[in-house]
Amino acid sequence: MKRNLSLSLEPSVYQTLKNTVPSGQISPLVNNLLKEYLKKQKEQELNAAYQDFAKNKKLKKELAVWDEVVGDGISDNE
Repeated sequence: MKRNLSLSLEPSVYQTLKNTVPSGQISPLVNNLLKEYLKKQKEQELNAAYQDFAKNKKLKKELAVWDEVVGDGISDNE
């Protein structure tokens, strides 16, 4: 389902857009640019979270303990 959105652009940006992008192609262009921007934002957020995790020594210690007990009580015969 498509949604409408009003944008405010600087006059020079608007004029260049109208002169450069074919009629009927501005919406798809803006949509694709926004999707790419949002994807990059999400990647940056994930990278920051991974870096925070990598610096968290307390969490690493706790995960190491859990890694040691993974599989406890599970035999190869089951």
